[in-house]
Amino acid sequence: MDNLIIAGKTYSSRLLVGTGKYKDFAETRASIDASGAQIITVAIRRTNIGQNPGEPNLLDILPPSQYTLLPNTAGCFTVDDAVRTLRLARELLDGHSLVKLEVLGDPKTLFPNMVETLKAAEILVKENFQVMVYTSDDPILARQLEEIGCVAVMPLASLIGSGMGILNPWNLQIIIDNAKVPVIVDAGVGTASDAAIAMELGCDGVLMNTAIAAAQRPILMASAMRKGVEAGREAYLAGRMAKKLYSASPSSPVTGVISSSSKDQAA
Repeated sequence: MDNLIIAGKTYSSRLLVGTGKYKDFAETRASIDASGAQIITVAIRRTNIGQNPGEPNLLDILPPSQYTLLPNTAGCFTVDDAVRTLRLARELLDGHSLVKLEVLGDPKTLFPNMVETLKAAEILVKENFQVMVYTSDDPILARQLEEIGCVAVMPLASLIGSGMGILNPWNLQIIIDNAKVPVIVDAGVGTASDAAIAMELGCDGVLMNTAIAAAQRPILMASAMRKGVEAGREAYLAGRMAKKLYSASPSSPVTGVISSSSKDQAA
């Protein structure tokens, strides 16, 4: 399968996964291994990557030498909080610049506050962060984030943690058709078919956490998600047949078919 390129770096996997909500670090690592993901998101406000000495450190099981860590601003509701969090991440990760920005607008729905997101993106890009940005599925806002200099736009499929799948494929398609940077579906994926549909539409990748971590068997679901993403990408590249409403087309040739009338004539 062809590779994903983000901020000039090449990845063979188009599945990005998070590290939250697992029962322990062992399950986290096993699930990530099963997913085949190379880009791993880390919620800096909730996960210890060195800021809390003496506590278990995620980097012990997911070393930056093996994975591309993607610090994110989950839980941030203001520009200041988001920017401060990613500055801390860069310090903890020795100058790491690839980050995921999300500025939330509502604690219940976790829908993004796009006014604050645009402001934060401008600040971070000026400070030489490579910003992958969580956004609503508004094509105009996605274009504005790209114009600011974000290296990837990440529209939601549905609300974070909802598992509702892609609720507005039309808006998503508009974003995909017009973007010059990678489009990564972020939030709302519930099962492998959701991931496959996103990839069939032409998304460059899919990011998920809850869909794997909250499954009854997370490691097995991680494996299913890997296959769903791969299948969806291959189907997109292959180019599906055209849909034909009320127009059947046999898959086998009809010429030379033996019919009952021809049998009668032979007799």
